[in-house]
Amino acid sequence: MSDNEESEGPKSTFSTYVAEGDQLFQKGEYVKAIESFSTALNLQPDDKNCLVARSKCYLKLGDAEHALKDAETSLKDNKGFFKGLYQKAEALYTMGDFEFALVYYHRGNKLRPELKEFRLGIQKAQEAINNSVGSPSSVKLENKGDVSFLHKSNGVRPKHLNHSLKKESKKQSQKTDKSEKTAKELLGKLYSDREYLEKLLQDEDLIKSKIRTGERVQDLIVGCISYLDTRTAFWQQQKPIYARQRDRKLMQQQWNRVLHKPPSEPTRYVLNSLEEIDTALSAGNTESGLKKARELMKVVKEWSEDVLPNKTEVLGNLHSCIGNALMDLGNIDKALHHHEKDLELAKKGDLTDSKSRALDNIGRVYARIGKFQRAIEVWEEKLPLACGGLEKAWLFHEIGRCYLELKRYGEARDYGSRSLMAADDISDEKWQLNASVLMAQAELKLGNYKACVLHFERALDRAKLLQDDSASEAIQKVLREARHRVTQ
Repeated sequence: MSDNEESEGPKSTFSTYVAEGDQLFQKGEYVKAIESFSTALNLQPDDKNCLVARSKCYLKLGDAEHALKDAETSLKDNKGFFKGLYQKAEALYTMGDFEFALVYYHRGNKLRPELKEFRLGIQKAQEAINNSVGSPSSVKLENKGDVSFLHKSNGVRPKHLNHSLKKESKKQSQKTDKSEKTAKELLGKLYSDREYLEKLLQDEDLIKSKIRTGERVQDLIVGCISYLDTRTAFWQQQKPIYARQRDRKLMQQQWNRVLHKPPSEPTRYVLNSLEEIDTALSAGNTESGLKKARELMKVVKEWSEDVLPNKTEVLGNLHSCIGNALMDLGNIDKALHHHEKDLELAKKGDLTDSKSRALDNIGRVYARIGKFQRAIEVWEEKLPLACGGLEKAWLFHEIGRCYLELKRYGEARDYGSRSLMAADDISDEKWQLNASVLMAQAELKLGNYKACVLHFERALDRAKLLQDDSASEAIQKVLREARHRVTQ
């Protein structure tokens, strides 16, 4: 291109250059594709989709820095732009910032849970973190004391950080409160990460600094902690992968107790197959997981109890997996059938945990299709089986939401109150927020505006504490209206 041509600028339209860039990208000609996208951006500098497209090209060429810059620019005016969030997570992952990549994969998954790309991103980031820190028995990040991924603006690492890491106290408080017990139980081997991140928040010099992307370290640390804490909210979705893995281990232990010897070949085959099914479903490969579950069910049905101890538990688990997969695929009727079979087997074998799981899933199916009264009935049957404050907080909240949908606001408020009490017992701020919003909505419908304002104000405090900007904005809008009604 001559100097004269260059001074005249682009001679075609924005969409033409974008289409040209897309074609070059598909051919693997990433340098030329960058040129086309750059020319298009000269015409429309703030086009989000074009920025993401160029970011992908940079990433293909291994230029993660420029890929990250374009991804962040695409998010400048809309923090919830899911393509930009995904591309930012991918760039961070490529740069080796697995912890921060995990935060953005999770943010995207929260906005667009139906997209398997975010679920796969969460899984690969978690695996990368696990692989980079060694075996679960090690104290993960704490042993390394490695915060090299946090680039301070002055380039100096706080002197007292190493000291605080080396000075890991062996004396744990004899009074472990309920929330910590709950967190430790649910997070399992991720609990040490949470402890480490909370330690970092105590380092005033560190949290005032920024990473190379320009974001405050404090914001990202809080985001990581928030991820670890709010992952327990996945009760509403598919059971978290670590919880499912613990279920497999528990089942293996049960078999070992029955057999008084290492697992037999059929047992080992089943355990391995269940792991494969879990992995496929958690990665978003729903059809693959469904196929494997159906194939395993055919095999297990042919075996006797002598060949496979706890056959009833295995079949129930498979019905649960199949039901969840079918629900993800939108086949609600068949999903309900399999969850009901899980419940039938649980009652037959007097399996309390399996019964609780089945009732949980059946209630979710009914709530999803709008049969709120049936969901309430099923979940109320589950109530005596609920273990721990976290599960109760969720369950009371979901029942309350159903009553709200049915316009039975008194019952909705009462269950919201029970959810809040359970959340308070375990000091879970996420569910304190959810329960407070539910109670405020119910009081608003009942015309109790002063009570409504009080609950919304508490919810707003929790949202700010959790740095949930979208929740804060929504609550503030409703709060203004509620306060206006109080003054009338």
